[in-house]
Amino acid sequence: MRICVIYDCLFPWTVGGAEKWYRNLAERLAAEGHEVTYLTLTQWDADDAPDLPGVSVVPVGPRLELYVGDRRKIGPPLRFGLGVLAHLLRHGRRYDVVHTASFPYFSLLAAAVARPLGRFRISCDWFELWSREYWTDYLGGVGGRIGWTVQRLCARVGQQAYVFSRRHGDRLTEIGYRGRPTMLTGMYAGSLEPPPATPPADPPTVVYAGRMIPEKRAHLVVDAVAAARERIPDLRARIFGAGPEAERIAARVAELGLGDVVELPGFVAAEEIDDAMRTALCVVQPSAREGYGMVVVEASAHGVPAVVVEGEDNAAVELVDEGRNGFVAAEPTGGSIAAAVVRCHEQGEQLRAGTRAWFAENAERLSLDGSLRTVADGYAAPSARS
Repeated sequence: MRICVIYDCLFPWTVGGAEKWYRNLAERLAAEGHEVTYLTLTQWDADDAPDLPGVSVVPVGPRLELYVGDRRKIGPPLRFGLGVLAHLLRHGRRYDVVHTASFPYFSLLAAAVARPLGRFRISCDWFELWSREYWTDYLGGVGGRIGWTVQRLCARVGQQAYVFSRRHGDRLTEIGYRGRPTMLTGMYAGSLEPPPATPPADPPTVVYAGRMIPEKRAHLVVDAVAAARERIPDLRARIFGAGPEAERIAARVAELGLGDVVELPGFVAAEEIDDAMRTALCVVQPSAREGYGMVVVEASAHGVPAVVVEGEDNAAVELVDEGRNGFVAAEPTGGSIAAAVVRCHEQGEQLRAGTRAWFAENAERLSLDGSLRTVADGYAAPSARS
């Protein structure tokens, strides 16, 4: 089949779960003999052009700064959407399937506009759907209403929709998608072998790895370590990542006098994070908003429990079997997260053994391969909603 994959970023020039998903999807489809084109924005220098085996990478827009501070700019998604529209109006008949992300929404709308001429099917991944309240918090009253309306409009586009969590699948149906979206349960590309028993580092250390943006709430890791040290005096933390919240986190470390306790390595190689995670007491991810929760899977793959925080926009909680592979803190506070960290410490090897067993039992459904097979089968199925 002739398949057009659309996303405005490309791994590893931009790092994130969606970037990894679309690169893996494109390369897997090409390896299976499909003709694959990947539409994106330019992110590379002339001497560093991407070379994806079997995949034609087509930039439909220039290099642009996607964020202002901690928020997505409106200009780049619009520019990308126009580039996608122009490409599909010109070349849409080349494709049997156009596979895009719901966000940023303009590429999905562009595909919908071009489809009558191109006669292709649309597949769309909905990693997240934001609540009306979250839109208002993110963009304010007027901007939030516009964002919410555009999201609802996109849900009504004829498409084969894919989701990665139950809560976002339910929300997609509630705002207008006709029918039930297909659930994809796996995004993990690592080894599915049962993890070996690895003791935690001495002194015990919690690990955070991710972007430093407000919704990730990495500053709460600092507060949690300070509170948990009342019960675990030698507790340490390593907080990996970079972003607009980095200065706030460093300031909080200084304010609490934890300069010798909390390490802030910044953005480092994946191997270093992997090594730190393997010997962590637990991995702490206090995010308010997650479409999947890859960090829980990655921690479990090392036999290490995870601590996440309850929230209506946080799908990561669906991957935590309370007391088996980690804990869900009830509130986004240092004290609530600290209580979960202390429980990880108290349960020790019993919890780590439970985490290893949980991963062994769930590895297949968590694997990227299973999700990719589901998507590829969907392309060949009788025509989906159009």
